[in-house]
Amino acid sequence: MKKLFIILTALTAVFTCGCSHIEEYANEAEVSDTVGITSVTTENPEYYSRFRGQDISINVYNWGEYIPDGSEEGVLNLNAEFTRLTDIKVNYSTYATNEELYAKLKGGGSTYDIIIPSDYMISRMIKEDMLEPLDMSDIPNFKNVMEKFQNPEYDKDSKYSVPYTWGTVGIIYDSTIVDEEKIGWDILWNEDYAGNILMFDNPRDAFAIAENMLGYSLNTEDKDELKKAAEKLKEQKKVVQAYVMDEIFDKMGAGEAVIAPYYAGDAVTLMDEFDGLDFVIPDSGTNLFIDALCIPKGCRNKEAAQMYINFMCEKDAAYAVTDFIGYSTPNRKAYEMLPDEVKYDGISYPDDKFIKEKTTTFKNLSDETNLEMQTLWTEMKSSEEQTPNRVIVPAFMALCVLASLIILIRRYIKKKKDVF
Repeated sequence: MKKLFIILTALTAVFTCGCSHIEEYANEAEVSDTVGITSVTTENPEYYSRFRGQDISINVYNWGEYIPDGSEEGVLNLNAEFTRLTDIKVNYSTYATNEELYAKLKGGGSTYDIIIPSDYMISRMIKEDMLEPLDMSDIPNFKNVMEKFQNPEYDKDSKYSVPYTWGTVGIIYDSTIVDEEKIGWDILWNEDYAGNILMFDNPRDAFAIAENMLGYSLNTEDKDELKKAAEKLKEQKKVVQAYVMDEIFDKMGAGEAVIAPYYAGDAVTLMDEFDGLDFVIPDSGTNLFIDALCIPKGCRNKEAAQMYINFMCEKDAAYAVTDFIGYSTPNRKAYEMLPDEVKYDGISYPDDKFIKEKTTTFKNLSDETNLEMQTLWTEMKSSEEQTPNRVIVPAFMALCVLASLIILIRRYIKKKKDVF
């Protein structure tokens, strides 16, 4: 029995062990001779010279995989190019969700000069006085931003933000395995693909999918509707392999999963790198998001930060961003540089009619609604509903216990026969 117990314990450990960690890194941009395969040309080089020789640096906090970094041959290191032009060093670190960014800023202890939150989070930060107003006279390249992205609802006078990228949410899937005539959000609940489905690991995006399926507004604040959306997400748990953000690159690329909701820009990147992947934006509608450059309260050098924003609005810089990360550009001049197959691919740049009729931009929700959604999200993820991988462990243990009982009973019966 002791040996059996040891074996059961070891097997349980093997099946249940796992580890995860969130690693944040800081990477100071340095100028090197390798930067220069391509370069950013500017209309006004003198503008970028005012801080030379002053040993200035800025801290930039951005999404992961969200800027050309020179990691591939022929790819511009955009932060290093900024340093080359300005002599301003860039300390660069990343986050995975808007909520992680918000918590980091609220928690204090870290100082950033540039952040790139999404529309609804910008609105929330404006409301909570977390952003510095911008001096647009110091950002002359704002003129390059398409008119339809100026003065957005989340920042009506473009007082606090300058658009960086935009895009929609859809479904990326392995077309060699997923053979459906029409793909909609309901495929993320399809038991035929149980254990091979990934889901967003942030409440706002996840709730939006459930709300869409239930016919609710993606900006609903109705408590009953939020609860029903949470119930819908709980129903999905039994088919979900994992809740992920940037981990989708590894999982979908390695074939560990076959279906996942994600952002169109990342889907383009994945499809370029891995054969067999495809992407669809469901006809029932989706979220259209905008990520924008902002300066948080407490920044150390606002003028240098505004120079960074202006640099990102340079035609070449904006083109380098969209070309590398695959997300859509709000920069008029950069868009004009794109090949027709990108402009009209239906993924990066859906037609204006679809955008008008089928997309919704997130609005800032009330504090009460944000708390309710976060509470429901936490409860859903910690609920007893089990995913297939988690069911394996207790089922295996139950079988082992049953087997051990059968062995013990047979030995007992045999022993009794031997005695008599």
